[in-house]
Amino acid sequence: MQRIPMTAAGAEKLSAELEELKTVTRPKVIAAIAEARAHGDLKENGEYHAAREQQGFVEGRIAEIENKLSNAQVIDIKQIANHGKVIFGATVALMNIETDEEICYQIVGEDEADIKTGKISVSSPIARSVIGKQEGDSVVVKTPAGEAEYEIIKVDYI
Repeated sequence: MQRIPMTAAGAEKLSAELEELKTVTRPKVIAAIAEARAHGDLKENGEYHAAREQQGFVEGRIAEIENKLSNAQVIDIKQIANHGKVIFGATVALMNIETDEEICYQIVGEDEADIKTGKISVSSPIARSVIGKQEGDSVVVKTPAGEAEYEIIKVDYI
């Protein structure tokens, strides 16, 4: 199976969620099932069916996280010497050449992407355009709104 790139912070977050699901959420759901089962007739017991459905979601999420972590290629950007080259995990400051607007993104795995916190997927148009480039390089990004030209101002490995 293909390895999926993931930042060290992303792997830690998934591991914490997995631990929470296994040690807190799963036991709560099991207790809810036991309590609902004690109420009797399971055919017309809404609490029981809701708890079983919740159990299915929890077990599915546990399996999904375990699969992601087992296929993850964890990259700790802090362990790599910064030579000004844009790589996975780097934080990149870009300036739109036409508008002089500055934006800053960290390039992360698909599961970690969150535009609100400045994290973009490695497969996004901007990330694909800047990967492998250096500080000072200009790149043209093809977006649904058209092409935009950016200059790479700064590359941080934080």
